[in-house]
Parts: sequence; structure tokens; C-alpha cells
Amino acid sequence: MKILNSWLNEFGAFGDDNEKLAEAMTNLGLAVESTSKVGTPVKGVVVAKVLRTERHPDAEKVHRVYVDAGDGKELHVWCGAFNMKPGDLIPLATLGTVMPDGRIITPRGILGIESHGMLCSGTELGLTADSDGIMILPSGLKLGADLFDALKIASDCVFDLDVTRNRPDCNGYLGVARDLGAHLGVKVSPPQGDKAKKGPARKLKVTITDKKRCARYNMTVISGVVVGDSPSWVARRLSNSGMRPINNVVDASNLVMLELNQPTHAFDADKVNNGFKIRCARHGETLLTLDGQVRDLESGDLLICDGKDTPIGLAGVMGGASTEIGANTKTVALETAWFESSGVARTATRLGLKSEASMRFERGVDPHGIDLAVSRFAALLRESCPNLVVHSAATDVKEKTLPPKQKIVALRSSQVTRILGVKLSTKAISAMLAKIGFITKSTSSSKLSNSAILKIAVPSWRPDCETEIDIVEEIARHYGYQNLGKVVPQSTMHGRLSSIQQRRRDIRELVLSMGLSEAMPNPFLAPGDLIKSGLPEDNVIRLANPLVYEESVLRTSLRPGLLKAINFNLSHRASNILLFELGHVYPAGQQDSVEGLPAEYESLCLVGVGESSALALDWWSQISSVMGFGAQLDQAGVEPGYHPKRSAILRRGKQVLGCVGEIDPRVLAQHQINTSVACLELNLSILLAETPRVVVAKPVSRFPRSDFDLAFSVPNSQSAGSVIKALRQAGGAELVDLALFDIYRGAGLPKDSRSLTFRLCIQAADRTLTDAEVTAIRQKFLDAAAKLGARLRD
Repeated sequence: MKILNSWLNEFGAFGDDNEKLAEAMTNLGLAVESTSKVGTPVKGVVVAKVLRTERHPDAEKVHRVYVDAGDGKELHVWCGAFNMKPGDLIPLATLGTVMPDGRIITPRGILGIESHGMLCSGTELGLTADSDGIMILPSGLKLGADLFDALKIASDCVFDLDVTRNRPDCNGYLGVARDLGAHLGVKVSPPQGDKAKKGPARKLKVTITDKKRCARYNMTVISGVVVGDSPSWVARRLSNSGMRPINNVVDASNLVMLELNQPTHAFDADKVNNGFKIRCARHGETLLTLDGQVRDLESGDLLICDGKDTPIGLAGVMGGASTEIGANTKTVALETAWFESSGVARTATRLGLKSEASMRFERGVDPHGIDLAVSRFAALLRESCPNLVVHSAATDVKEKTLPPKQKIVALRSSQVTRILGVKLSTKAISAMLAKIGFITKSTSSSKLSNSAILKIAVPSWRPDCETEIDIVEEIARHYGYQNLGKVVPQSTMHGRLSSIQQRRRDIRELVLSMGLSEAMPNPFLAPGDLIKSGLPEDNVIRLANPLVYEESVLRTSLRPGLLKAINFNLSHRASNILLFELGHVYPAGQQDSVEGLPAEYESLCLVGVGESSALALDWWSQISSVMGFGAQLDQAGVEPGYHPKRSAILRRGKQVLGCVGEIDPRVLAQHQINTSVACLELNLSILLAETPRVVVAKPVSRFPRSDFDLAFSVPNSQSAGSVIKALRQAGGAELVDLALFDIYRGAGLPKDSRSLTFRLCIQAADRTLTDAEVTAIRQKFLDAAAKLGARLRD
């Protein structure tokens, strides 16, 4: 929000100490992001008259302009703008003029023809924000006169405020002035309305079908309108506020919006078919808006329709082209209304049609400030239309859903003290709030809380103040955040990580110690990425308004992002690619049972390029050992996207904890990965929430151990995990270590079999095992394997 110092001073005597005003607004929460000067005189710029223009056959982008600068001599100037005509008055920067950007105007030639000066736009002179062409000056100015003296332009300061969403009233000068006036002790008055006597009654019928979306609609008929340029001071104010002047009717509407935070819209009254209807759109309806775009409407869009039920505007967003104010408009139908904020926001967002009006309706406008807005519009328009007639008996429809002029909020003085840390009397609180229009209706005391209770009437222009804490915030702002002091809270406990946070940190450090690097892919995927990774894409969560289409799907697994990372690293010839990611995933078609929101859980995924499932199993072994996790390997079925024969599900009963193994070669081919990829995925939301098993120290046997290798021919139908389980059960307490260290497929083996070679270490805790005992234990291993169809190889 751009605030001009001179304009602000029309609401109260705030003075011209710009640093003081900027500091005061920032302290109030209206952060001043920057200040700039406008209207600083540029010496050497004079009023000139266009005598004639000529095109040069060899110059396509510029033309020759001949002007009179007041001395009767014809001066030639090259110019790249074509918006002037003979008789127009324009600014001429004479030779030697130093422009605001530091340029010095000197004779410059094009095609061997010199240019004696420069014709200026308002932007080049620091007068307007509109650089579309040369600035056309009002008629009647003296030729050769200093431009700034002729236009009576004085230097001004522009404050650029960062107005947050919770301060909708400060999207208008009056709201800023109220706050600043209360802070500095300056009396604030709203701008004057129209004082002329109203004309004969003239009404247009208004029908509201959606009374919740439109709780008030005022339609005032104004005749005697002559459409033309706005007074120069109006055009300058709009330009310095970042808005383009259009004509006196539209400019008056925009000026009222900036002053009072009340959007208005002017229809050509002769084009509305004697009435208005406010209703929701029907399926298939369209509307040509003022920006020249045809908008496809949906049932949630609130429309302004004419007397024949034809759409002529999007309520609170933008008007339609069919009733636009034009050069022949004589009578205006002025709309001033209150529209429900969320409906305006949905329509503006869906259509990508954010306007100054929609922004204000989204955040909140004063439903009871309409009368002042209509009167102010008429006063502004009367300056350029002296025969203006504001007709009496305006149509003003108010529904029961209209917010009240005041809403009562209870405030406990004890809460003010508790939250702000300062003790204020009820009298001081009431006086502070009264300065911003918050009136204390009554004061009572509560024996239970030993506190005074104030009933505060919040005015309608502050829709953001609804609860007690909102009132406390207002007190803090006007008491001064800088005056609250600093108090260090006393606590018997210091801050610490929760058990889940600590275990998450431990597992990250563990994985890093295993030689993997952490990756952070984008959590949003493109449609098709899940299918490409072998995962279903049905019922996934899709973003309604993604920044780009390629980031519109929430991931159901960490694998797609890591596979993209592997592809990227391989394309850059990286080696030893070992990556992991710890993040949230969103399973398709599931909801949180408590909050009803889409389900999500924290996941850990490790991948190794050029590695087999043996590495993935080793990762799981280390993680489960250090973190105290436990699970069974289930090869009966694997997760989609994993190798069907070299992967397993980590399961604890019916509960799935993750998956371990290799990525399906078909998935790797989709990602242009021509080598195997080991992968381990874990559901950390389950594992981190568990209380870890207490680690119990085991005594180390001082007796020698016996190590030997056994190579079995195992049918392909039996998993290595089942063989390992059988061997562990057979070995009992004497088996201290078991490792699968070789897998062979090829000649010398029965059909549909492979060779698994294990290293087994046996040791007793209380004695040295005899040869007979070692032989007996070895036989147990052979018998256990034989039950699974595994035979000892020769």
C-alpha cells in the first residue's frame, strides 16, 4: 500500500517529518518497506505545444515532432512515442536539463538530423507510474512556463507499507490515519462527501438470491455525467499510488477505494436494463470482463446480472465489458456492496483474476461505510462534472446476514497483564482503545478470576478483531511493543529434544556413518512419475493450484525422487552413488482417522547404485541392531516397484514396517539406469514411536570358537531368509555368528537351484566345545537345511 504524505495530511495534521511518521507506522505493525520522493522539480522542463509531426521514411520506431516552447520558434525533436497530436501540450526537457536518472539532455542526431531536447513521459519526470507514452498536459497552461510551477506540483514523500492480511482497514488511507492518529495524538477526520442537494428519486430494482454471499447491495443512480479526463491532482495521486488514470468516473471510483478501503463499481445505467440481480452462475455461462477476456463460470461464482438476468460482472472481482463506462455515458449506476470474503477469494483464485477490489473484499471491508463511499464518489466526480445529479431514493438492500455495526468482545484485564507483562488499569485500557474507535460498553468484576471484565464494542471497519487476544494485540500495538520490556521466563526444565526427535537424529547419524549421502528431492511429483517407478497413481493427492503442472502430485513413496537423483548423478558420471532421504509420504486413498485429513507418515529410504540386495540386508541389519528395531522378512509378496525375486517385506505380524531388496529392472529401465539398485525403505512413524529395547550387556566367552563354511544347493522356491532362520534355530545358544557370503548360479547345480554358502561360528560360554559336540551341532545345521530341501554340496 503506497501512502502519500500530502494525501495523509488531509486526514489529520501529521506534518512532514517523514522519518518520524515512518518509524511510528512501523512500530504500529504497518512496516514501512521503503520511502521515495516524487514531484521533485526538474529544472529546464517547460510546457511546449505540438505544432506538427512527421514520419521519416528511414525511421520506423521514431518520428519527428515540431514544438513551440513559448518563444514562437519551431523546435525539432525526435520521439519514440506516438500518443500526441498537433495542439497537445507536452513536457519538453530543454538542452542542458539534468534528468532525475542523471542523464543530461544534449543535441543528438538520428539520420544526420539533430534533436533539440527531449519530450518526456510522467515516469521520466518522477510524476507518474505510467510510462505508456508522452505525458499530455491540461490545456490552458502558459507555453514556456516551468512545468512544475505550471502544474503547481510540490515534492512529496511516498511510504510503501507492507499491510498484512489481518489489517484490512489499512488498505485505505482512513484506516492508516486512524491508527497513526491514535498513536501520535492527532485528530483524524474522514474526507468530505458530496454536499449538493440530491435530485429526484430514481431507483433501479435489485434482487439478491444468495443472501449469504451478498449481505448488502447499494445502487445509486447519478446523472449529468460527462466522461473525460480527471483533474490533474486526481491523476497524479493515482499514478503515484501505482494505478493508471483512465477517466474521471473510473478514477473517482479508484480514489474512493484507496481512501476508504471501499471498492465501488460504476455501470453505464443505460445498459443495465433497469435492474440488477445478484445470483450464482449457472453451468456453461461465460462473461467478457473488462480486461477483454472471456471467463468460463462455475456455480460457485457470484454474478451481477442486469434486469434481463444477463451477467454483467463478477461480484467483488471485475466488471463486465458490456456495461463499461464509455465516452457516451451520461448516467452512472454506482454499485457499493458487501460480498462474503471467501467466495470472492475462490473466484479470483480460480480465474487467476486478482484485482485491487478482490484483494480488499477477500480481506474484509466495512459493510457500514457504504454511504460515505457513495457521497465521496459524487464529490470527486462533481469536480469534473459540475451538473452532476445524485438521485435520491437509492436502492439499498440489507440482508439479515449483514455483520453488525458493532460486535461485543469480552476482555479480562488479568489477561492483558498475563500476556503483555504490564499492569494496566481498566481506565487506561478503555482510553487506549477509544482512540481507535473501540468503545468500552461496560465494566464488571469476576470473583473467580479476580479480574475486571470489559465489554468492548468493536467497530465494523475492524473485521479482524473477533476474540479477546485480538483486543490484547491492539493494546500492545498502541502501548508500544518497545515499551513492554523483556522478561526471561523462569522454568525448572531446560529445552530438550523429544525421544522421537532424538531417535530421528540418531538414525540419520547412523545412516551417514554407513557411507550414504543425504538427498532432498522435490516432494511434489509430476503426473506419471509414480507409474514410472512401478507404483499405482490411483487416488493420490493432487494439488488444486500447483505452481507448475510438473509439481502437482504428492509422493506416496520416497523412491521416485531418489531414482531421479540417481539418473541425474549417472548422467554426470558420478561413482559410488549411495543416497538416502528422510521425509514424509502420503499414501493414496487413506485418511487420518482422528482429524479426517489425508494420511501421511515419515519414511526413510536408502539406495545404492550397482549393489545387490545383500547390501540392503546389511543396512537393515545395522539399523535394526543399533536402533533396536525388529521385523521378519516376508518374501511371499513384495511392494510394487521391487524385484519380485530379490526383495522382501519387513513385517511384524500384519504390520508392514518397510521393504528391503532391489529395484525392479523394468523400473530402472524407465529411469535410464542400466545397473542394479539396492533399496531399503522403513516406516519411521511406527519405528521411532516405539520405546527402544534396553540394551543388555552380554558376557564375552573366553573359550575358543569353531568356524566353518557350509555350501548348500537350495531350490529357488526357498528364500535365503528361510534357510538362515532354520540354521539359527538349529544352532541355539552356541551359534554366535552366521553370515551368507556367497551366492552361485550355474553349472554343477540341479535345475531351478542356486548355491548359498554360509559361514557359521559356534562357541560355548562356559567351556571349550569338543570335536564331538562341534560335529553334532554341524549335523543339526545339515538336518535343518534338509527339511527345506537344501542339500550340502560336495
